[in-house]
Amino acid sequence: MAHEIDLKNYKLRTDIILDTVDPNIENRGITHTSVNVGDILVEEVNINKFGEKSCGKKAGLYKTITFKDITDKDNFKKVEEVVINNLRNILTNNGIKENDTCLVIGLGNPKSTPDSLGPKVIENVLVTKYLFDLGEVEEGYMNTSSFIPNVTGVTGIETKDLISGIVKVVKPDFIIVIDSLASLSISRVNKTIQITDAGILPGGGVGNNRKELNKDTFKIPVIAIGVPTIVDALTIVYDTFNYMKKKFSYNIENIDSSKLKFVDSMHQNYLDTDRELSKEEEEKILGMVGTLDEEEFKSLLLEVLSPLDYNLMVTPKEVDFIIEKLGLLIGNAINKVLHKAYNTTN
Repeated sequence: MAHEIDLKNYKLRTDIILDTVDPNIENRGITHTSVNVGDILVEEVNINKFGEKSCGKKAGLYKTITFKDITDKDNFKKVEEVVINNLRNILTNNGIKENDTCLVIGLGNPKSTPDSLGPKVIENVLVTKYLFDLGEVEEGYMNTSSFIPNVTGVTGIETKDLISGIVKVVKPDFIIVIDSLASLSISRVNKTIQITDAGILPGGGVGNNRKELNKDTFKIPVIAIGVPTIVDALTIVYDTFNYMKKKFSYNIENIDSSKLKFVDSMHQNYLDTDRELSKEEEEKILGMVGTLDEEEFKSLLLEVLSPLDYNLMVTPKEVDFIIEKLGLLIGNAINKVLHKAYNTTN
């Protein structure tokens, strides 16, 4: 039976704080606030040491920026401005000053598009350290260097060890690290940017955990910027199942409504309904599966998919184009935060 499944053998993968911390449930040591900037949602989660123990996530400030689109120029600029403001806020909270030095790290595999966000961002970051070394820098620019460590499977060297070597030589005052993430929600893929001063666990999103990169590791602030670019097949099935329940609920709610007669099923916005299926309706429509709670249903899906190696990591078909856009957006945002004199026409 589903309720007898041992959950420790089936761990879901996510790097997104809001997949772990439910803002609707009050937790000691965890605060959550949200604000809308136009159609962009900015959620802030602050976790102290007590909250760290209760939720299993590193203490720190997490900013989650959720948007609908960055493929056109206007939306791109709007999201970029929100990223700039929130990145600047986190740097200020960590005591970063204008004359500090920064090392920007682009994690990931440049040859794997969903995992290439870090290297793509680095392509767009303005580095100035060599100019500072020459003494040829105008006012308004921060001493900035960058590094792409690639992945341990390519180099054979632990990512943390590579970065530690660079840090010892460059001696930055703080680090900004960028990486591709995984999420437990289809809706977040390529549409969420998470910024945090809690650092990052390279490879955590795909179950290939490396050593942590954070303030405890390097003794300087480590600001992590990430975007979920992949999602589990399990999550796709689970989200589709919940969308299906929403659709059934919408149909029941509007069964006698004239509006459904004039809107074909392909254009019904059923996600707007607040109605939920009752337990009796779920069991009647979905049978035994309708009696399972969230954890039981996810466990059932994992038990079905994992032995077949079918719990694949999936990315959208337009990921090449989106990664280019995200790399440019995050790179521009970093440049504008670090360099007051920076200008771009992109």
